[in-house]
Amino acid sequence: MFSILKKELNSFFSSPIAYLVIAVYLIINGLFLWIFKGDFNILHAGFADLNSYFFLAPWIFIFLIPAITMRSFSDEINTGTIEILKTKPITIWQLITGKYFGALILAILAISPTLIYIYSIYQLGNPVGNINFGTTIGSFLGLLFLVSAYTAIGVFSSTISKNQIVSFIIGAMLSFFLFYGFEALNTIQQFQNLDIAQLGMSAHFNSISKGVLDTSDLIYFASITFFFLFITQFKIKSETINYTKIAIVFLGLILLNYSASQYYKRFDLTEDHRYTLADATKNTLNNINDILTVNVYLQGDFPAEFKRLQTETKLHLEELKNINNNIHFKFINPENIAEELIKSGLEPSSLQIQENGKLSEIVIFPYAVINYKNKTENISLLKDIFANSQNEQLESSIQNLEYAFANAIQKITTQKSKKIAIIKGNGELDDIYIADFLRTLNQYYFLAPFTLDSVKTQAQKTLQEILNYDLAIIAKPTEKFSEEEKFTLDQFTMKGGKTLWLIDNVQAELDSLMNTGEALAYPRDLALTDLFFNYGVRINYNLITDLNSSEIPLATGNIGNQTQFNQFPWKYYPLVNSQNNHPINNNIEAVNLKFANSIDTLKNGIQKTILLQSSPFSIPEGTPTIVALKSIAVQPNQNEYNDGNQPIGVLLEGNFKSAYSGRIKPFQTNFKDISKPTKMIVIADGDIISNEISKGKPLELGVNKWTNQRYGNKEFLLNSVNYLLDDTGLINIRSKTIKINFLNKQKAFEESGKWQLINIVFPLVLLLIFGLTFNFLRKKKYQ
Repeated sequence: MFSILKKELNSFFSSPIAYLVIAVYLIINGLFLWIFKGDFNILHAGFADLNSYFFLAPWIFIFLIPAITMRSFSDEINTGTIEILKTKPITIWQLITGKYFGALILAILAISPTLIYIYSIYQLGNPVGNINFGTTIGSFLGLLFLVSAYTAIGVFSSTISKNQIVSFIIGAMLSFFLFYGFEALNTIQQFQNLDIAQLGMSAHFNSISKGVLDTSDLIYFASITFFFLFITQFKIKSETINYTKIAIVFLGLILLNYSASQYYKRFDLTEDHRYTLADATKNTLNNINDILTVNVYLQGDFPAEFKRLQTETKLHLEELKNINNNIHFKFINPENIAEELIKSGLEPSSLQIQENGKLSEIVIFPYAVINYKNKTENISLLKDIFANSQNEQLESSIQNLEYAFANAIQKITTQKSKKIAIIKGNGELDDIYIADFLRTLNQYYFLAPFTLDSVKTQAQKTLQEILNYDLAIIAKPTEKFSEEEKFTLDQFTMKGGKTLWLIDNVQAELDSLMNTGEALAYPRDLALTDLFFNYGVRINYNLITDLNSSEIPLATGNIGNQTQFNQFPWKYYPLVNSQNNHPINNNIEAVNLKFANSIDTLKNGIQKTILLQSSPFSIPEGTPTIVALKSIAVQPNQNEYNDGNQPIGVLLEGNFKSAYSGRIKPFQTNFKDISKPTKMIVIADGDIISNEISKGKPLELGVNKWTNQRYGNKEFLLNSVNYLLDDTGLINIRSKTIKINFLNKQKAFEESGKWQLINIVFPLVLLLIFGLTFNFLRKKKYQ
């Protein structure tokens, strides 16, 4: 074999054909990736990866490999030297593999100079070195396996005809069909349910090229390579083709690949393990026992950022389909069905896009629609509409994909089972102010109002009834709790119930300010201090003032008979989040609070997690105090707002001790002193759940009706409820972090000429040096 291999390499590199083929490959890649404007241009795409290269290279190799292999045996057959080779002391397999590895090495040498692309991406990353090496290594491995299969096909094709052009055409056609043909057939309606795309090389190459090594993919490429080399021997031997033997080998390889698809091992080489699904996601997918279709409206002429979202969505759906074949998906261009989508409730997003130094506006429908057993669920794929940059928006959206799809599938494939009590009787918010959140919550859980003040007349019955619920939501109570009511809620916690406390410890409302210009903010006595103190927190009687705040509308004048309003920052409306990467608050927009209080955490053995906190530029203001609108006109002194992050929302988890342990009980019941493991969330702002009202109708929670600014209130509260009630661990997917590697766009733009020159000329210079060295050594050897 080695003598044949050596002969092949000498033959290749002694003629200009090999250098011409490699040069063509390098020039085509260089022009498309670094010079020509378009989807493949790395500098314009703005991502620190080589996805464009690994999309383009397989198509170039479809023609390049047959050009290399077309003479492997056709030339031998045409000149008659094949008969001489058969008389040599080598086996047919040694002859075939020698020819095969000779062509394969030439293809690998064509790929080698493109490693300079990695260096270029490394230097252009933001920051320098911002490249996912796991994905890059996986992609080069995938390309190597693909090229090995192409080479085997090309070697076989060269035995079919002694005409090199015919061999080239046959090799290119076979490679094209096996790479893309099955995927094309899968778009035909009659074949869609058969999922025949998995028979093609494209599906397996895409799996490896994204940075995931799957043993089933490796076995697939090895099978393709072996099969074509196996049938090559019959043409070389000039024997009657043994179709029985070929059929046996073919069926054996099918059985091997079927077994490999059922029993496989996957290695996610990506640094953030983005293609490793959580166990909770896999368990959710196992609930699908019928066809589930996903229509994704991310098809069309998008800027690079949203094409990346399209690609990542497709890759994620492929991961889901690998777990459950009942999942079928397709990408649809919404251009011609925009009105129909709007009528179905999918509102388009208008986005400002900066590309090539120019600002433009596009309208997209960033949605996926799931259909399952006559049920429909819409998924918004675009997160953080008001993110600081396109990069942040894209990264946030991609990071949310797994949870968004898993949550929607869980919702559409399972029945509601958990019950939530909306506590009434202590001056809580009227239903119209919590209508939007309850409407959303009702899609997941059973809801019912629960009147707590019935404990006055039917104490034990009230306690027994509340124990039928899994969660109690207490939304901005304004009236004092009696001991009987507190005891009922305490025992609800002790017996495993979860609670979401939304508490205002200070009386302060914007409506009063609007009428008089100023109002007294004073402590509100709800008699809950001892309860919270026992659980490990204390809500202070103060108001958080924060320079990072939302705005309120104030009248600034009149034009004709119309009053003109302008928006002004209002320090009593802090925009908050948390530094903790917790599933509840990870990857959500800032939460808008109104007249919030600070929370102190106390040591008592209960695990505490800060979910919401003010910005570093905030201070608590003691009460009672006068809150005046005229303070808006006063320029705040930033040096005074230096008390740092003030906790406003806290998650408590553990075994709670009853607040009535060692005390006289308000009424007799089966008292429990220590709770089973349970959770509660305490938020020192009741208005976090309150939606605005327009013309007597509730608006969407978290949306400012004056500016349409969207805040994270609804998502935060929904995540809180899901976390408190989640037994599947699905909500924990939200803590998964995915990093998208970006280029330094400014550097790429300013130094574009330099990097274009490097990536076009340097590979060709390497090829020239190799050619001169090879021929120099060859001449020296035979001189």
